[in-house]
Amino acid sequence: MKIYTKKGDKGETRLLYGDAVSKDSIAPEAYGSVDELVAALGLIRYEKELPLETKEVVLRIQRELFVVGAELATSKKSRSKLKPAETLVTSSMIESLEKDIDYLTNKNGIPNFFVVPGENSISSKFDWCRVVSRRAERKCVAWKKINEIQDTFVLIYLNRLSDLLWMMARDFEKEWTSSK
Repeated sequence: MKIYTKKGDKGETRLLYGDAVSKDSIAPEAYGSVDELVAALGLIRYEKELPLETKEVVLRIQRELFVVGAELATSKKSRSKLKPAETLVTSSMIESLEKDIDYLTNKNGIPNFFVVPGENSISSKFDWCRVVSRRAERKCVAWKKINEIQDTFVLIYLNRLSDLLWMMARDFEKEWTSSK
């Protein structure tokens, strides 16, 4: 078996259940942004100083993002084939993110000013992942509109995830640097 199939050489790609689309259409744009986020989170998970509990949260998120990607890589006509928490984002995935956000909020509080990223490598990487997550969210807004999909938790998931990533960045800073 070879890694290259040559099936995408003319600018098309296959979605999860076989539908073909142009590589520059909204689905590959959306799940490509999510894929970029998975890779960016991998840079954080690799950090030697990262506590084991944080590594586990990051790995859980990376795995959940594969679910997000699977949903995005499915045409509207094939949505009935999606399986909750395997290829379809669920409300319980969102609830897990909210628990993590609440934990960090209780632990650290929330700054009442804009924070300038860059105190250290880990917090900076979390802030970068937050920005990638926000871009993925914007791509998914277009995906939802274009495909006229109503029954999805993808946008909520990515919105909460970017909030969690922001809180995780703050968790790794001793002091928050104000934008003023």
